[in-house]
Amino acid sequence: MSRIEILFSYHDEDPTDDFVIFAIAKEYEKLEQFEKSEKWYLNLREKSSDYIGLYYNLGKLYEKMEKFSEALSIYSEGLVVAKNISDFHAASELNSAKMNLEIEMDE
Repeated sequence: MSRIEILFSYHDEDPTDDFVIFAIAKEYEKLEQFEKSEKWYLNLREKSSDYIGLYYNLGKLYEKMEKFSEALSIYSEGLVVAKNISDFHAASELNSAKMNLEIEMDE
């Protein structure tokens, strides 16, 4: 059984498990199935917008897909969420990713 199949079996057992949804998105990303990965990240964002890890990872996915404005937007959205839940480590990582992308875009 492949890793993605195992993750889907977990998802079948509990479709509300945010970590499993996140893991499916990451697995599709590793498989370079970026559109499927994006779908799962967006599903998680709609369902559990305070799942802070999705913002950095979705932003990086958008960078891989060369969707730079979407990446900046998701980093900004994640910064608001991180501040609202007082996750200053995540806020710092998101801010750094956003600034690095802005610098790259200006070059």
